[in-house]
Amino acid sequence: MTGRGKPIRIGLSARIFHPEPDARGIRSKTLQVLEQSVAQWVTVRDVLLLMVPSVLQDGALMRSNIRLRDYAEYLDGLILQGGADVSPRAYGEEPMRPEWAGDPVRDAYEMELLHEFMEARKPVLGICRGMQLINVAFGGTLYQDIALQAQGASAHRSAEYDRHVHDVRFTEGGLLSRLFGAPGGGVVSIHHQAVRTLGRELEVEAVCPTDDVVEAIRGKERNFVLGVQWHPEFHRPGSVTELDCTPILDEFLAAARKRRW
Repeated sequence: MTGRGKPIRIGLSARIFHPEPDARGIRSKTLQVLEQSVAQWVTVRDVLLLMVPSVLQDGALMRSNIRLRDYAEYLDGLILQGGADVSPRAYGEEPMRPEWAGDPVRDAYEMELLHEFMEARKPVLGICRGMQLINVAFGGTLYQDIALQAQGASAHRSAEYDRHVHDVRFTEGGLLSRLFGAPGGGVVSIHHQAVRTLGRELEVEAVCPTDDVVEAIRGKERNFVLGVQWHPEFHRPGSVTELDCTPILDEFLAAARKRRW
């Protein structure tokens, strides 16, 4: 790092894959992974990105004295990446279908991680599931399935996966409106759950213009907390239909630098 200052250290929450019944080899183990695209999106700004593992105080192999609080103290910011549904039990509901039960283990780990970074007053950026988890952590609820519970809503995911794009409209006078200098744009949409009731001390930063489904939220307090329902890491460079989301990344990293100094 000769000639440069110390790089910003950003933590990324882990996606957790649990052992599969009757599986052998690696699929018989608990896997904690990051998705390559989100890592590449962040490190393009010469950031040190570290995946934060869930911490077992009484692990099967050995006891760890490291806590998630230690990561929050060491790192400069946190990104909550996408993945499995947030369990409806996290906001006081029973899953309407078995496949919507989510991952309570990951929920508990990320809730604690979010809490520790908030306590340390470090910035947090939530992507897709990450935005939903922020909303639930602040006391909000989710639609377990947009198509079932939000009548007349547009399609927010499809078999096209990371090629499925729809528009969002920014809240006038909001952070995103200021960052982009535009009323909105196209985003990669891969979700069937969404914000139903907004959490405390949060405000809406963007919605889908055709059905008002919430697409971005921001914390009202001084600490930087931003969640986007879309996947900025899947936006193609130079695309004329998808937003270039580097302004979001730069704002998040600027907040991280302020906390460092």
